[in-house]
Amino acid sequence: MRVAVIGGGWAGIAAAVELTARGTPCTLFEAGRVLGGRARSANLDGRVLDNGQHILLGAYRDTLELMRQVGADPEQLFDRRPLRVIDSAGFELVLPRLPAPLNVAWGLLAARGVGFGEKLRTAIWMDGIKRRGFRLAADITVAQWLDAAGQTGVLRSHLWEPLCLAALNTPVDRASAQLFANVLRDSLGSPRREDTDLLLPRVPLGQVLPEPAANWLQAHGAELRLGQRVHSLAADDAQVAVDGETFTAAIIATAPQHRAALWPDSTAVLDFEPIATVYLQFPTDFSLPFPLHNLLGGHGQWVIDRGQGLLGCVLSGHGDWEALSDEALAEALQAEIGQPAGALWHKVVREKRATFAACPGLTRPDCRTAHPRLWLAGDHSWADYPATLEGAVRSGRRAARQLLNG
Repeated sequence: MRVAVIGGGWAGIAAAVELTARGTPCTLFEAGRVLGGRARSANLDGRVLDNGQHILLGAYRDTLELMRQVGADPEQLFDRRPLRVIDSAGFELVLPRLPAPLNVAWGLLAARGVGFGEKLRTAIWMDGIKRRGFRLAADITVAQWLDAAGQTGVLRSHLWEPLCLAALNTPVDRASAQLFANVLRDSLGSPRREDTDLLLPRVPLGQVLPEPAANWLQAHGAELRLGQRVHSLAADDAQVAVDGETFTAAIIATAPQHRAALWPDSTAVLDFEPIATVYLQFPTDFSLPFPLHNLLGGHGQWVIDRGQGLLGCVLSGHGDWEALSDEALAEALQAEIGQPAGALWHKVVREKRATFAACPGLTRPDCRTAHPRLWLAGDHSWADYPATLEGAVRSGRRAARQLLNG
C-alpha cells in the first residue's frame, strides 16, 4: 500500500503521521513551502509570527496526543492557565483549580459584575443542558437558544456571545446552537477539569506541531512534497493517480473550496467567514493584566498578550471591520484596548475564507467518499465540531484509520 495525502494542514499532518506510525508508505503533498495550513508560522516584516492568532483548550486531547507523538512537549510549548474571561466593563469569570464540575460552579457563582439571580438561573440552565447530554430538540441559532433559555443579561453579552464567536467564528444570530452545545459539552461541561484550561502558545505555531511533525515524518520514512500543488486526481477500481503518479489510495485534506476542484463529487455546500489578526507592538514593558482579554466586540473580539509588548487582536466573522483599511483597523483596535499612544509597529493579516460558517442544519461531508480509494479529512468533515484545529486533527486520524481498516 502507498497512500497520498493531499494538503499539509493539521488534518493532513495528522493523517500522514497516523499512516506512517502504522508502517504505511505515505507521500504528503502541500502547495505551500511549509506545513501547517491556516495555522502555521509566517515571516511578517522580518518577524516570525503566526499567520493567524489561535487559542487552544485543554479539551484538544487528540491535538496534544499528536504533539507528543511527534516529539513536541505541550507542557513546554504552551502556557497552561485556568480559564479566565475578563473585560474592561468589570466582568470577570475565573475557574479555580477545583475538580470538575465544582470549578465551573464556583467560577460562575464568584463571577464579578453579575447579579446572584442571573447566576442561579444560569446554573439551573447549564445543569439542564448537561442532563440532556447537550443534545437540543432542534438545531436553532445560538441567539434563539439563549433567548428561549432567558439568557438575556450580562452573561449573554460578556460570556456566551464572545465564547460562541471565538469557538464557531460565526455570530450568535447565525451560529448553530447544537455545535455550540457540543463545544460546551467538551469544555465547560467536561468531567475533566483540565479540559477547561487555556493553552496559550509560548512559541510560533510552526513550532507547536507543523515543524516537529515534518521532522518526525521524514525521520520515519514519509515523503514530503512541499511547494507542490496537486492539479489532477483520478481514481479507478485499482488505483489513484495524483498528477499522473500512482498510489493505492488518497486522503484529500485540503480546504473544502480547493477539494471541489480535485474531486467535485461532494454535496456539501458551505459558506465562509473571514478572520483577521491585528498585531500591535507596544514598548516591551507593556502587558495586559491577564494574557487573554475580551474586547466586547467593538471591532475586535479578543486580544492576546504574546509577551514583550506584542498583542494579537482577533476579529472573527463578517462585520464592519472588513471595510476598514489596515491602518484604520489598527488604530481602531488600539483605541479599544485603551492605549492612547501610537503602537510602535502593526501588521494586519486577513483571510477572507478562513473558516466555514457554522450555521444550523449544516450539511457536512463524511470522511468516506463515493469512491472506495478516496477519503476526506479537514475540520469541515468532523461534523461534531465547528472549524477548529482539534476537529482537523481528529478528522485526519480518523480518515487514516478507516482507510487502513478497509
